[in-house]
Amino acid sequence: MKFMIKKEILLESLNNTARAISTKNLIPILTGIKFDLKKEGLYLYASDTDVSIRTFIPNDKLTNVEEIGSIVIGGKYIVEIVRKLPNIDILLEVIDGYKLIVSTDNTEFSLNGINPNEFPNLDLDETKEPIIIDNGIFKDIINQTVFATSQSETRPLLTGINFRINENILEVLATDSYRLSRKVVNIDNNIENEVNIVIPGKNLIELTKMLDDDNASVELHLFSNKVLFKYKNIVFLSRLLSGTYPTTSSIIPNDFDIELECSFNDLFNMIDRASLLTSDREKNTIKLSLTKEELMISSNSPEIGKVEEKIAIVSDKEINIAFSSKFMLDAIKSFNKDKIVLCMNNDSSPIVVKNKEDSSLVQLVLPIKTC
Repeated sequence: MKFMIKKEILLESLNNTARAISTKNLIPILTGIKFDLKKEGLYLYASDTDVSIRTFIPNDKLTNVEEIGSIVIGGKYIVEIVRKLPNIDILLEVIDGYKLIVSTDNTEFSLNGINPNEFPNLDLDETKEPIIIDNGIFKDIINQTVFATSQSETRPLLTGINFRINENILEVLATDSYRLSRKVVNIDNNIENEVNIVIPGKNLIELTKMLDDDNASVELHLFSNKVLFKYKNIVFLSRLLSGTYPTTSSIIPNDFDIELECSFNDLFNMIDRASLLTSDREKNTIKLSLTKEELMISSNSPEIGKVEEKIAIVSDKEINIAFSSKFMLDAIKSFNKDKIVLCMNNDSSPIVVKNKEDSSLVQLVLPIKTC
């Protein structure tokens, strides 16, 4: 294998491919990136068995190709080497079997490689009828739900995001059992068989980091135990989480006694300031008190102190309810709207956050019982 390529072109593909490498992996071949140079261009592969990524650089983006071939090189080292080289053409050449020479006019690195035949055979075949979603919509779906996934492995299924498709309706759910995010969008495909899968949240976060701000589409290729995403010259394969995701349709109330429309900035800033006097040990608890004349956000920590935030409001309802400031701030931020609506019934029922202009997104935060 011997070819020359511009640094920025190679580095972009290396950075994307390296997202599939786990620092905790003890299998040497899975800490590497496979270079596979063919007539049509350069393929880069990486896998940690949970996620597999293939990127492709077409032949017309390579400066020069002298000899095709393949090799596996330690991902950590090749990425850092290319990153720190000057912004000029880089020559990569395999010599003496499994040794890679990476060089420019004044610099030369010699890296020990691994036999590419030892690299796992990745099944990256695509389905004939993928589900196609606009890139911007797909990123919104993930960003507006993934924060509600669980960070605890005690309930592995809740670390994922639930994708449900019925005909042309895609419903995306995430919950850690204390809060819930739901996003509903229309898709162009009309799916005959219902889809109900759970994709690890951390994998989807890595995928969104590879998506540009453009008008390209993301293809979803669904299989029984995996999902394959295709975006431009990137193929991203993720395993699915096994099990039945909790039914959430009955959790979100449809009718509310109190619907409080608030300015995004006012409410967010009030909760943000009140959260300064909370702690993780106390579940970041703050209190919302609504009277006929004012809305008050407060927190009281015996060890730290007390804060009260008030704004004038006209209401015919009253309520006192406590909740996690962290969870509520996450929920509010997901809307990116000037106005949001807090929907409540009583101090023990869920708080639902929504926006009158966008019914596709709903956030739910459970109240916290206080003494």
